[in-house]
Amino acid sequence: MDSAPVVVVGSGLAAWTVIKEFRKHDSQTPITMVTASSGDAYPKPALSTAFAQNKLPGQLRNGVASELAATLNMQLQTQTRALSLNLAAQTLHTDHGDFGYSRLVLAHGANPIRIPLQGDAADRVLSVNQLEDYQVLRDRLQPGMRVLIMGAGLIGCEFANDLSGAGFKVQVVDPAPRALAALLPEDASAQLQQALSDLGVGWHFNNSVVSLHHHAGALQAVLNNGETVDTDLVLSAIGLRANTGWLNASGLVCDKGVVVNSLLQTSDPHVYALGDVAQYAFAHNRLLPYVMPIMTTARALGATLTGTPTEAVFPVMPVAVKTPAMPLLLALPAPGAAGEWQAADEDVWKFMASAGECLGFVLAGKQTSQRSKALQWLTPS
Repeated sequence: MDSAPVVVVGSGLAAWTVIKEFRKHDSQTPITMVTASSGDAYPKPALSTAFAQNKLPGQLRNGVASELAATLNMQLQTQTRALSLNLAAQTLHTDHGDFGYSRLVLAHGANPIRIPLQGDAADRVLSVNQLEDYQVLRDRLQPGMRVLIMGAGLIGCEFANDLSGAGFKVQVVDPAPRALAALLPEDASAQLQQALSDLGVGWHFNNSVVSLHHHAGALQAVLNNGETVDTDLVLSAIGLRANTGWLNASGLVCDKGVVVNSLLQTSDPHVYALGDVAQYAFAHNRLLPYVMPIMTTARALGATLTGTPTEAVFPVMPVAVKTPAMPLLLALPAPGAAGEWQAADEDVWKFMASAGECLGFVLAGKQTSQRSKALQWLTPS
């Protein structure tokens, strides 16, 4: 298989970046990208912030797939869905034929989690996880519409800010007791809720949608407490699940995602993974669906694939929450870390361990400009 190409599955930031990094070291080895979409490049984080800026889908594209492929001296196989993987034969099976590989890079991302709903309008729920989804959202939304968002996590709050800022009447429902409950200390969460409430966002906490019906020319959601919410559009933003289903029969070790070591290598020595589909065994078995981890792993893997084994080492990687009503910058403690959130200053919170170590921080509002200073608070792990 030495003459077979490097095959990359996917065309998001992880896929394009690892190919660019590979080409910095090797300009000749054949590369084939296999993607279920058009392959055009765009910044995925912009999907939840583009409406208030009145950006059309075409304005979010920052690279045409065919032009990128020509520049990077690679083959492009678009609108092609991966179906299964034969590790022994080093062959990727797709709905457009088979692709042999010398090394395979899985960078095909994650799918929106969709909870089952009852009702004759259950199929009207939208999710926005790629550029084509954003086009559907823009096509559906009309000025002044009511929007019900399922999920008060990071993406749900970003959409709530974006759509309310664009003039839509937004309500949010979530089983948690508050916004960004999994990420924020309680006081920071309360401030974010208030900032979004001031834009007109309504909240339904400790609740979830159980059914969705056509009603009076629009939609009516029924919540688990029996309350009804009349709306014109329902947007699900309750999280992502790594797209590993088609790999179940391959023998690759998968858990929450495709499990990889510090070389981004899976349980098969010829297969690597990064991005939203990867579960990093060397980093507390985490999924890290953010830009900075993608860039870090892509640089390392680009070198590894060209014969220079390079471990991915994650620095502290603060996450920016794009809620202009109250901007946030989060550096979260490792999963399971013992400690508690403490208010350190106005719009500043630190996660402190019992021995006095700072293991994480949250900056809000104007304090987000203090990123460099905040990073110095953290105790090296």
